[in-house]
Amino acid sequence: MNTWIGSALAVLAFIAGGLLWGWKGVILALSVVVFWLLLQFGRLMRIMRVASEAPVGQIDSAVMLAAKLEVGMKLIALLPLSRSLGRKLSDSPETYGWIDAGGVQLEIVMNKGQIVSWTLNRPDEPGDTVAQSTLPASQLGS
Repeated sequence: MNTWIGSALAVLAFIAGGLLWGWKGVILALSVVVFWLLLQFGRLMRIMRVASEAPVGQIDSAVMLAAKLEVGMKLIALLPLSRSLGRKLSDSPETYGWIDAGGVQLEIVMNKGQIVSWTLNRPDEPGDTVAQSTLPASQLGS
């Protein structure tokens, strides 16, 4: 959910609770907002626990992950798909990489926690782990 929408809903809940039920309504609205924040925090911790149990930068299939990516997807949506934290490749632009057992590497460029583009690098030979051919995100399909 957008931060502005969530904040506006919380303020609206406080105002509506105060107008309809007085201080008891404000306490109810506070309880609902805190409960919602705890649910979001619990979700984030589950995602991070699953991602931390896998080796950094290792995924089952880079091609399958690339097929599920969308421009604008947030990091919090990417982590459950990859089930692994990405290896940081560069700071400018912010680029993370994942590699699978076949040597196929997926490089994702992010800006402010959102996917901007990605590149799928495939090795020339089955045993070669050096990426040679590059497909831009626009040619991968959606």
